[in-house]
Amino acid sequence: GENERKTRRAASVASTRCSTMSTVRLTGFTGHPKGERKTGLAVGMDKGHVLTSRDLKPKPSYRKGKLNKRVAFVREIVREVAGYAPYEKRTMELLKVGKEKRALKVLKNKLGTHKRAKAKREEMSGVLRAQRTK
Repeated sequence: GENERKTRRAASVASTRCSTMSTVRLTGFTGHPKGERKTGLAVGMDKGHVLTSRDLKPKPSYRKGKLNKRVAFVREIVREVAGYAPYEKRTMELLKVGKEKRALKVLKNKLGTHKRAKAKREEMSGVLRAQRTK
């Protein structure tokens, strides 16, 4: 009936559009090509109302975690004055001896996550590298 006709029409529109379109993106798990625009129909892969996409200003939250010049400077001064924590010193010793894995284990125990431990290990090996080049 009515629904069958709509579905058939949407399928034919979708198939002709996909074959003529140059930019086709694959989304989802089916690997079915999906167009850049909606069809304006209620059924089919690209169903939905046709809209013009607006260029929005990037949200301030996208900056989160980006290192500021001033913050970097303050951290550098604090590091200079306060020095390294005992666990950081131990890690550097382990890295000097070449015990990468043990250093990672010590750091993971102290910092809680594998990701943080890896980052800190890289930071410490960077410090050692800087000391060697001085």
